[in-house]
Amino acid sequence: MSEQSTEQNMDNPNQTIAGTSDTTTEKAFLDNIRQNIDAVDCEIQTLINNRAKLAQQVAAVKKSHTANNATADSRNPIFYRPEREAQVLKAVMERNEGPIADEKMARLFREIMSVCLDLEAPQRIAFLGPVGTFTHAAALKHFGKAADTVPMTTITDVFREVEAGTAMYGVVPVENSSEGVVNHTLDGFLSSSLKIIGEVELPIHQNFLVAEHTKIDGLSRIYSHQQSLAQCRHWLDVNFPNVERVAVSSNGEAARRLKNEWHSAAIAGDVAVAEYDLHKLYSNIEDNPSNTTRFLIIGHEAIAPSGQDKTSIVVSAHDKAGALIEILKPLSYHSVSMTSIETRPERPNKWAYVFFIDMNGHVDDANVSAAINDIRPLVKDLRILGSYPKAVL
Repeated sequence: MSEQSTEQNMDNPNQTIAGTSDTTTEKAFLDNIRQNIDAVDCEIQTLINNRAKLAQQVAAVKKSHTANNATADSRNPIFYRPEREAQVLKAVMERNEGPIADEKMARLFREIMSVCLDLEAPQRIAFLGPVGTFTHAAALKHFGKAADTVPMTTITDVFREVEAGTAMYGVVPVENSSEGVVNHTLDGFLSSSLKIIGEVELPIHQNFLVAEHTKIDGLSRIYSHQQSLAQCRHWLDVNFPNVERVAVSSNGEAARRLKNEWHSAAIAGDVAVAEYDLHKLYSNIEDNPSNTTRFLIIGHEAIAPSGQDKTSIVVSAHDKAGALIEILKPLSYHSVSMTSIETRPERPNKWAYVFFIDMNGHVDDANVSAAINDIRPLVKDLRILGSYPKAVL
């Protein structure tokens, strides 16, 4: 220490002491907060385990009921209750007081519920693969990370896996706010008896991904699904106008290819980053930031009302003028709000069509039931695809 600084300290003896005192006080204050955090963590851990034990009790009751009831359905849906989970998550958001945002709090509970359900009965979920796609992200968002998610090559494979009972449920895309309806999913219901038991809405945020060994200055190609390339067209025109864009079967496949190529990049979602050990060079590069895809959860069972539901039906109309108007009139008469309608060819009949109609409400609601009953005599065939909770997260 210099003589000058020594003299300054002697002239102002409280300077060093005050600094030491402030540091000591701050450390003691932080230590106290951390001890409180540790105590809260212990409480949280105890409560989560208590919840898990209650879930195990629920499972024991259900298994006992199935064993003692010859008519009971022995399939896994006895454990998974979409309407109950929707009610729990909505209640979490309604009573939340912050500072954590409502949806983030619900996501925490989503994962707790996923782990508890896994204790009751492990869930095997088929989804349109490969790993790292937005459908994979939708499956994780709806069922949580404790679920066993299994990629399928096609939408038809997802339907087949659930029909065979190899998977309890399936996740398939049905429409995108920018690109429109996914016809393969609608066609899947025409040849399947499966029901819609839930839905997921996923904001589509695209990332520009590279691997550890990628040489940014030497990029010669960008991989992605054709829809993702279209959704990022303007951004790519501005930032990488001279780099070749290569359409592949999925964003997961695009991410996978970077493992062995130093001169390539990929466009994909967040799930692909962790699955393929990639890095985000740029985030949220989509031209339309509000772009959203809706996914359907498919299964075997009918779902009880949750309080905020949708009902989907498929209708085969008679070949006559005004057939569609006749179908829609009962919805208006009974004050049922139609949310969407899509048309698909009625195979193998030539120039015949079916209508997929989504409406607000549950089939157990008086007005929805009355509207459907009024439509039946007006059409060749009407099938209720399912009543299910509206997307919560």
